Amino acid sequence: MIQFDLKDRVAVVTGGAQGFGLAITQRFIESGAKVVIWDIDESEAKKALEKIKSKNLSYQIVDVSDFKKINEKLTETESIHGKIDIFINNAGVAGMNTTVAEYPLEEWNKVINLNLNAVFYCCKAVVPFMEKNDYGRIVNIASIAGKEGNPNASAYSTSKAGVIGLTKSLGKELAQKNIAVNCVTPAAAKTRIFDQMTEEHINYMLSKIPRNKFAKVEELASLVTWLSSEENSFSTAAVFDLSGGRATY
Repeated sequence: MIQFDLKDRVAVVTGGAQGFGLAITQRFIESGAKVVIWDIDESEAKKALEKIKSKNLSYQIVDVSDFKKINEKLTETESIHGKIDIFINNAGVAGMNTTVAEYPLEEWNKVINLNLNAVFYCCKAVVPFMEKNDYGRIVNIASIAGKEGNPNASAYSTSKAGVIGLTKSLGKELAQKNIAVNCVTPAAAKTRIFDQMTEEHINYMLSKIPRNKFAKVEELASLVTWLSSEENSFSTAAVFDLSGGRATY
């Protein structure tokens, strides 16, 4: 395994207790970082700590759709660790699988609020902490659905397309500073998010992947770790595919 150096770096990973987030958290710890998991599921957060077992790992219960709470927890993290170097926007939901015409407004708003608005809130809140220290790495977990648009997943696809646009805008705004902002657009991986999807939709996603298999969370974690390291001093406002050949642009 290629080792990236995150020694003495302080990272926050939203939705870090399971799936992509847990894999990223584990890889960060192995790379020497101090990691704070942000999650709303305390039982899963405790399980993550039990699994990884590191003095450099902690968790906070944070609703990332609450801008005031985000600021409070960032300030708390800085007071404990002295700084915030890395922020991973990973928390999200799949939403319903149904047509645009039949999509409930309440469900649409829920998906957009967590998958897009919350990413904006976290970016807006964390940037001043990074500017203060003249260093930062932000990685937003988007999706191939944000580039291609999956049928019967309009809210999810729209939210992830928005994350891509936000990443490009923020990355350009901060390009003259030692802060990199990138996003990753993975194809589907077998995580608990599948529990929110129909079997038909899961099969559809697999059929679109030329490698005919789902992404591995460990591969995504490796890519995110490089993007979060000092080795990435040039790439910003960029989109990195992990689609098994599905991406067409």
